[in-house]
Amino acid sequence: MKLFRKTLFWLHLIAGVVAGLFILLMSLTGVLLTYERQMLEQATTPAVAPLEGSRLALDQLVDKAQSADPAGPPLTALTLHRDAAMPVQASFGREATLWLHPQSGGKLDAGSPWLRSFFRTVTDLHRWLALTGDWRSLGKSLTGASNLVFLFLVVSGLYLWFPRQWRWPAFRPVLWFRRGLKGKARDWNWHNVLGFWACIPLFFIVATGALISYPWATALLYRALGEPPPAAAGPRAGGSRTTERPASAAPASAPAALAPLQAAAEAAFPQWQTITLTLPVTKTAAVTVTEGHRGRPDLRSSLTLDPATGSVLTTERFSDFSTARQARTWGRWIHTGEAGGFCGQTLAGLASLAAVFLVWTGFALSWRRLRRGTSTTPAQN
Repeated sequence: MKLFRKTLFWLHLIAGVVAGLFILLMSLTGVLLTYERQMLEQATTPAVAPLEGSRLALDQLVDKAQSADPAGPPLTALTLHRDAAMPVQASFGREATLWLHPQSGGKLDAGSPWLRSFFRTVTDLHRWLALTGDWRSLGKSLTGASNLVFLFLVVSGLYLWFPRQWRWPAFRPVLWFRRGLKGKARDWNWHNVLGFWACIPLFFIVATGALISYPWATALLYRALGEPPPAAAGPRAGGSRTTERPASAAPASAPAALAPLQAAAEAAFPQWQTITLTLPVTKTAAVTVTEGHRGRPDLRSSLTLDPATGSVLTTERFSDFSTARQARTWGRWIHTGEAGGFCGQTLAGLASLAAVFLVWTGFALSWRRLRRGTSTTPAQN
């Protein structure tokens, strides 16, 4: 066991040194993204001044959104909010967003456009080191591999944290911060204390990050829960995240009447909070309904409607998912902490901040040890 512990320690140290800078970047950007949703909703969602009359019909809103920028990217989704004070959100791919007044269809100016650009840049750094074009796949590979190394560091670090002697005097120095420490003693104390208190949330954050990064991780989850893995999705084209449309191209057409689709969705889910129509509508219409905040996938449902009659063809609720698919769906929101609401986001943000200090103190301890050329393990070992 002594040899195993020593070997694990050196693997822990070397892995941390090799992937530390990437882990530091992902942790820093994770801290910055902690309250992204709340900050964007507060700063960039325009206020709606109430007008006389009812809301525009869905097809009218689609026409308003398409005519706002005929030469721009195609309209891909339209989101209606139950709250009358919220504007209609028109999405053009994954980047461009247009806000419309629900009663007049007029374009609303979003506040703080720089904030949306800032969070987009931070997200790109977090996911693929902000690389573009053909280099993006390299960035995703580096962040994905570093995330796996981080998972090893979290698990091995918890094992190395436990003192050999299970007595209170041995646990006390690694359970809480000690005053008056400097240099190596301070770094050692911070590294152990932060690692212990943050290891559980970090494990879930990093493990769900692996689910997002690797199809094989998702397949492993399915097999662990006794289900066959889902079919692999086709490869995505690299480059820009939005598909540009030539300036001369006409906007995608919509059916003459979309109101029956909205009525059918509202009737199927009386407690709806948002209704999102995916565009363009073809032989069938895809509608997503949420009955709570977006971090609750169990309150999100999908409808397939007949655009000619508005009748519901299929309904898929979260409860219809298999156990493995439910677990995989929760993974996206556990990674950001949004599954636990504001408290969950705060916990994830604090864990990411702890990871920043873990990398910093780990580098400091490694530098001292490698500079001395010693092969002994830390004092608690």
